[in-house]
Amino acid sequence: MKIKKFYAMLLMALCVSMTASAQTEDDGDLDYKPYPYMFVGLQGGMQTTLTNYSQSDIITGTASASFGAMFTRAIGARFHVNGAWGKGGLAQSDRDYRYDYNYITANIDLMLNVLGFIPSLRNFPLSTNIIAGIGLNTAWNNDDACDINRTLGRDVLTDAWTGTKFSHNLRVGVMLDYKINKHWSMNIEADANSLHDRFNSKRSDCDDWQITAQVGFAYRFGYKKKPHTAPVLIAPVEEFEEDREAEVVTDAPVVQPKKLEQLQKDVFFSIAKTDVEASEVSKINDVIAWMKSHPTATATVTGHADAGTGNKEKNAEYARGRAESVAKAIIDGGIDASRIKVDSKGDTVMPYGDNEKSRVAIFVGEEK
Repeated sequence: MKIKKFYAMLLMALCVSMTASAQTEDDGDLDYKPYPYMFVGLQGGMQTTLTNYSQSDIITGTASASFGAMFTRAIGARFHVNGAWGKGGLAQSDRDYRYDYNYITANIDLMLNVLGFIPSLRNFPLSTNIIAGIGLNTAWNNDDACDINRTLGRDVLTDAWTGTKFSHNLRVGVMLDYKINKHWSMNIEADANSLHDRFNSKRSDCDDWQITAQVGFAYRFGYKKKPHTAPVLIAPVEEFEEDREAEVVTDAPVVQPKKLEQLQKDVFFSIAKTDVEASEVSKINDVIAWMKSHPTATATVTGHADAGTGNKEKNAEYARGRAESVAKAIIDGGIDASRIKVDSKGDTVMPYGDNEKSRVAIFVGEEK
């Protein structure tokens, strides 16, 4: 009963932490590529080996350290070391005997994030990783099991080993990993490890199965900087069609050119993107030319995201990033930053209703 309460409290604490972290996640405007990255992790929890003895009486603590990398949103690998305490038991008619030993397992694991294969969830902060790996288990300090055989005067533990015992380790498991921010994530993992039949000093004519359940944290690093796509500027345009001088007619008064006093341009983006795409660069050039021909004009760039994908926190980042990308491109084109105001509506306002058209940064300039 105590073990069940422990796991219930552990799971509740993890859920509360994940919920709280969703409010504090801050990746800025994602000026880095989220994949690939490397990580180091620490975990702690409980382990037991399946046997004919009372499982609740042979559960012990366990700890792990890992180093690895996620090459893409869906595929990663790690080197994982786990140990260091094990316990077994033997039920006899007169009394129960328990014995302790030590072990450590070193594994190479493949990590497959199921959600990473679903395009609409590629920016979801939760990863559901299937773990599969192979490694080497080393066990030692099995004196307690050998002492039981000597005490009872017979080999009741038929496979009690001495010295150091080496065994293969085949692992399958699942890990839920939640991204807190750019560098930190927290996880909960459960694994089943297939070991040599003699691992727990008992013979069952099949591999021994060790079950581990752990929670932990990982530090992420090694991100690549996202290249900034600067717009290819065309030659400056002195005036728009509306600004050109009217044709002079010999018998009519000269008409002074009338300048366009307001301009709106919609710069559209792909899903989960904040960089100005090549197809939208001409709009940026038009804006730069108009701002130069209207030196007293000021402008507002408002970023939007569609409510049909992602979550509010991520969409707020995308909307802000889109507005800032457009503003930066205009400033890089020679327009004073004091003339540009940046605003963001996240996914709370969908200016055109349609999801695709709502991934947009809207430029509105006005002549003062």
